[in-house]
Amino acid sequence: MASHRRPKQPSRTRVTVLTATAAAAVALTSQAAQADEKPTKKEVKAKVDKLYEEAEKATEKYNGAKEQQGKLQDDIDEIQDQVARGQDELNDLRASLGSMASAQYRSGGIDPTVQLFLSSDPDTYLDKASTLDQLTSKQADALDQIQDKQRSLAQKRKEATQKLKDLDETREELGKKKKEVQGKLGEAQKLLNTLTEKERAALAAEDARASRASGDRVDLGSAPKGSNVAMAAFQAAQGKIGTPYVYGASGPGSFDCSGLTSWAYAQAGASIPRTSQAQANYGTRISKADLKVGDLVIFYGDLHHVGFYAGNGQILHAPKPGAVVRYESINNMPFMFGVRI
Repeated sequence: MASHRRPKQPSRTRVTVLTATAAAAVALTSQAAQADEKPTKKEVKAKVDKLYEEAEKATEKYNGAKEQQGKLQDDIDEIQDQVARGQDELNDLRASLGSMASAQYRSGGIDPTVQLFLSSDPDTYLDKASTLDQLTSKQADALDQIQDKQRSLAQKRKEATQKLKDLDETREELGKKKKEVQGKLGEAQKLLNTLTEKERAALAAEDARASRASGDRVDLGSAPKGSNVAMAAFQAAQGKIGTPYVYGASGPGSFDCSGLTSWAYAQAGASIPRTSQAQANYGTRISKADLKVGDLVIFYGDLHHVGFYAGNGQILHAPKPGAVVRYESINNMPFMFGVRI
């Protein structure tokens, strides 16, 4: 007789395990599908532009550390020159004191009272004694000068030691910032490499069109002109349209943003700080409505980008890697304020 027993139902534990396994398989399949999806050209461009912005922030800090390094080195050189001159003066003072002591020793081996008693001409002796007192006074003055010079040299050497320590720290900071910039640029290049050759060519073409469009055909309108110095700086920058952007470069063959503005003002005979943040705090701040041609324009909340106001809502600046010095709309970046030098 056939058995009519019902099949054994799977346990609740087994059902749970099977369900979890199936869910995991679906999740892995979904993740794999997502991993296989390449970012679009638009997404890559947005990410690359963000990395370039972060690299520019790091570059301005690098530029600041580099400028500080130069100042520290100049200070150290000056202090070392002062120490060398001071040591020469100290040696001269010591030699002078030694000469006085030798002369006194050669002329005065006898007790002064005995010399007066034996002298056949007391008046002459008294004159000599007076001279001897003056010589002793000179020796005291010389000793005071030597002590003062020694203290001054000790202070200068201490100052030089601290400056050298600061210089070492600045060099270390330079190295860190340089690595940070290179890292951001490397990440950007990896992202660009995920695009096809055709997509990369299309991005390059877009940038080339933007650069060509910023040539002589740009309408700069009739905005008020800045001072003679500001206009001379602006015209120097105009002469560099088409020059490539390079991080940390300050001309004349390549520039970053603050490298262009500081170089241009130098051509106009004016010295301004090297970094965008320092330039932002160097002159008089003005609103967008009050901008004149040649004024500096500062962008982003942390003030890491700078250019020239060119008129008619246009700026002249060194924008980013792969681009060149060119005109661009002032509205393409978050404007903070203008600076009149």
